[in-house]
Amino acid sequence: MTAKPSVGKLSAPLVEALVQDAETLRLAVDRTATGARIVDAGIAVRGGLEAGRRIIEICLGGLGRATFQSDVRFKRWGQAVHVTTADPVIACLGSQYAGWSLSEGDFFALGSGPGRALAAKETLYEELAYKDASDSAALVLEVDKRPPDTLIAQIAKDCGVAEDKLTLILTPTSSLAGTVQVVGRVLEVALHKAHTIHFPLERIVDGFGTAPVPPPGADFLTAMGRTNDAVLYGGEIALYVEGPEDEAEQLANGLPSSTSRDHGRPFGEVFAGYNYDFYACDAGLFSPALVTVTALSTGKSFTAGAYEPALIERSFGG
Repeated sequence: MTAKPSVGKLSAPLVEALVQDAETLRLAVDRTATGARIVDAGIAVRGGLEAGRRIIEICLGGLGRATFQSDVRFKRWGQAVHVTTADPVIACLGSQYAGWSLSEGDFFALGSGPGRALAAKETLYEELAYKDASDSAALVLEVDKRPPDTLIAQIAKDCGVAEDKLTLILTPTSSLAGTVQVVGRVLEVALHKAHTIHFPLERIVDGFGTAPVPPPGADFLTAMGRTNDAVLYGGEIALYVEGPEDEAEQLANGLPSSTSRDHGRPFGEVFAGYNYDFYACDAGLFSPALVTVTALSTGKSFTAGAYEPALIERSFGG
């Protein structure tokens, strides 16, 4: 494996700071009987926007920054999350992407964050030629209940760390922190789609993304719809790539959510139309609304897609 930054080591201070500031951030922290640390960011406690912002940076493996900024694109929804990274491929796909399937009994979650790169259970890591080494692990789970202790023990084992060196951060989608951390994946979904349409990941040099912060939904389905719509119809990203100019243009044209057959309706309606089967939805929908790709070889930029203010209002304002 090529020597690359350790997302585990870079994110460890961010995890410790989150725990240290738990009371201020309205989080709860406890440990299992065998020592694993559980951070509740919105189940039995309120959590908040700032907690969500920090969790984005943990998910990015210490290789990215998330900030709140004013957003004038949508009349009623004037706050956005802006994400930048030092290494978009490792930060977004090697760490932030929710790609580790975790289940036991009736519990199921997709693990995201730096701990994924320690376990490296997904074939994606072979393509990235990346596997992390760290003595501590952190994962973010978008769930509204605690994982079984036996599953927690297995996660620690798969990550190759002692249980007391494992931290699981739980972020229900309908919580404030959960809402923010999902919207903070706006750049990650673009990287994932670039991978899906077979653009060489090693040619993606840099990038950033912005998406509006929706009001949290009162229930999981509403929350999932709003957070997805924030990206699909309000998300904007820019990528800087190496290689021929025409291939940068092809990437720009292939990335936006408007390329999908399911584009044009709030995600909640799309999801219901597939009988709530997430995997029946067109995978090409999960990408930002507006995309700009710059070819570093010539400095020329290509833009495709468009915001959908009416769909944002329909989704957020319901």
